[in-house]
Amino acid sequence: MTPLNKPQTHLAVLHGGELPPGSARLDDHPGLASVRYATADHLGEVLPGADALFVWDLFSEALEAAWPKADSLRWVHAATAGVDNLMFDGLVGSDVVVTNSRGVFDEPMAEYVLGLVIAFAKDLPATLGHQSRREWRHRETERVGGKHALVIGTGPIGRAIARRLRAVGMTVEGAGRTARPEDPDFGTVVEASLDTAAPGLAEALPRADYVVLAAPLTDATRDLAGAAFLARMRSGARLINVGRGQLVDEDALVRALHAGSIAGAALDVARTEPLPAASPLWDAPGALVSPHMSGDVVGWLDELVGLFTDNLDRFLGGSPLRNVVDKRRGYVSGP
Repeated sequence: MTPLNKPQTHLAVLHGGELPPGSARLDDHPGLASVRYATADHLGEVLPGADALFVWDLFSEALEAAWPKADSLRWVHAATAGVDNLMFDGLVGSDVVVTNSRGVFDEPMAEYVLGLVIAFAKDLPATLGHQSRREWRHRETERVGGKHALVIGTGPIGRAIARRLRAVGMTVEGAGRTARPEDPDFGTVVEASLDTAAPGLAEALPRADYVVLAAPLTDATRDLAGAAFLARMRSGARLINVGRGQLVDEDALVRALHAGSIAGAALDVARTEPLPAASPLWDAPGALVSPHMSGDVVGWLDELVGLFTDNLDRFLGGSPLRNVVDKRRGYVSGP
């Protein structure tokens, strides 16, 4: 990337209710001529002349509507790992570079998934329910060691999940864009498609005690976990989604849970967030619902800003940026 004349570089920051921590440090950055902050409804007012945009409003789609105002934009950085909210035709077809926050969420999300697996195996939701009713109800629970997990999504988050699950004695299989017989974290990777011409996923689903969705949202993964997918799962298996809500057909999932065709589902994401109070997922049998928090740990906001400021220094200095997104695929390719 060609270095820019530092005093002439303008940064726009799209934020929601709160500014990023340490925003004063951005204001004082010696390489920036200005920093302009805006919420979604005012983004079009700060984009003209902006060379870079920091998307701090994590899942906002405001850039698409304001795109005609982006007359100087060269780089967009997202404070998220998923960038599906930014993959509209205008941006994808432009020369604007998109980077994401890959790496910040990997280990926290892997720990969260492990916690969900243990919660299911040890029946912790029922224990908490019995405690709230002052009931002393003894029962047997399941082992975690020896169970089989299928992790759909073989990027850094999926790999971190695989390593955590293997560490407690589970066997792990992966599903990704390309099948391969040997992988250091997954062992075997099958193609993440239910297409009969590539039957790897269809054959892998019945083997799994836990199916973990950690894939980015793309045209290929949208509604992946639909009725046909769920029908392939074992009746004692659980589904865990820490990817995007649109990976799952929620109506089909509710039907599967009520029918007992799968044993449970843990959803950290939903198609509509916050999940509406009227959603049947709240009280579906075997469902665990959490508010999109699997990667959010103490200090995560500072890590996100730290990654951005490192990339900002690279941008200003003309050095290669970290986490460049392949806009055709919608995620960072390669290691």
